[in-house]
Amino acid sequence: MKLFPYGHATHPQWGMAANLVLAQLRAQMALHGYAGSPTLALLYITDHYAADAREILEHLSAELPEITDWSGTVGVGIASNNVEYFDEPALAVMLCELPSDQYRVFSGVAPLGLAFEAHTALVHADGQAPDVAELIEELAARTDSGYVFGGLAASRGKAVQFAVSGNGNVKGQGAASGVFSGGLSGVAFGPEVTLVSRVTQGCQPIHRAHTVTAAERNVVLTLDGEPALEVMLRELNVTLDEPREALQAVRATLVGLTEPAALDDAPQTVTRTGNFGPDVLVRHIIGLDPARAGVAVADVVTEGMELAFCQRNAQAARADLMRICAEIREELEPQEQALETAAALAQSEAEAAPHPARAIAGAIYVSCSGRGGAHFGGDSAELQIIRRALGDVPLVGFFAGGEIARHHLYGYTGVLTVFTGK
Repeated sequence: MKLFPYGHATHPQWGMAANLVLAQLRAQMALHGYAGSPTLALLYITDHYAADAREILEHLSAELPEITDWSGTVGVGIASNNVEYFDEPALAVMLCELPSDQYRVFSGVAPLGLAFEAHTALVHADGQAPDVAELIEELAARTDSGYVFGGLAASRGKAVQFAVSGNGNVKGQGAASGVFSGGLSGVAFGPEVTLVSRVTQGCQPIHRAHTVTAAERNVVLTLDGEPALEVMLRELNVTLDEPREALQAVRATLVGLTEPAALDDAPQTVTRTGNFGPDVLVRHIIGLDPARAGVAVADVVTEGMELAFCQRNAQAARADLMRICAEIREELEPQEQALETAAALAQSEAEAAPHPARAIAGAIYVSCSGRGGAHFGGDSAELQIIRRALGDVPLVGFFAGGEIARHHLYGYTGVLTVFTGK
């Protein structure tokens, strides 16, 4: 598999940014080692361009007539190799060269048909859609791997998604012109498209995990038989007798939930970086119930779950992001490397540009909108960590209102997926 051409740009006028991206794409397509006949494009825009989504897609489609399939969405920020664009007008595009029978673009008006054997899928979802978590779980169940990845569109305006297949000739697409709102869209991949995906968490547990022994929908009543509110206040070292200090501590605290089924499979609840493992779902605390000594969280909680109070931790988030990059590299690098390949990667030029010897054709990174920028120490710091740890690879993505991996909807996480090029 050849390297996927990609481009990114920012400009107050979307037309200028689009043309800058097109120039990058065309230059790369002419280079040796890059895909020269891609048919699938991934398009991500910041919400500054949301109102112009249809015009952007029409312009790019006209300039890239060889691209028959488009997928993407909007974020409050977007990502590309070594850079992130937050709170500014920007767009990023990656062109994928994959066997035409090994992927399908789907959307609400053109659902994924049963005839296509989906192994996994890239998913873009509208967070305002009813039962979005159930829709994600249902889609994951339709794939052979049970694993999907992506995120919720994030926009201060319209939450748009892009989905075009076969030059727009999809039954039912009609006047939508490939720009949608609501539901799910994305790209399903067949078994011949080899992907490696990892989840990195951004929160650390404050104390050990507890077993939920009583709960009523989203209100946790007891943990290990003790009133949940008392357990939380004790671990935060605050008291309701000092409400201001207690409120500040609670606002900085979240909960990590683990389903009983995941516990039965003996998961890695906490990684060696001190962060939660992928089976833990981080949720907000949305209220307290002093009358019942309960804690209300932003999800349905059932008896038998594990719950750990946690807080965001920038240092641990950086370490965990480096961990998943290292895991991906370790999985892709052969035990024995040809002298020619080793020599290519040892050259300084290979460190400054994507190289086929890394066995990564392209990458997609979806991160929480609350993780970017200063949380990692400065502008683009999160993407710079990925470049240093993973190497210089074609990459696009966006900062989401919720991250999708496996069959779960996460928060405060990053989901890194690479096309392996094998």
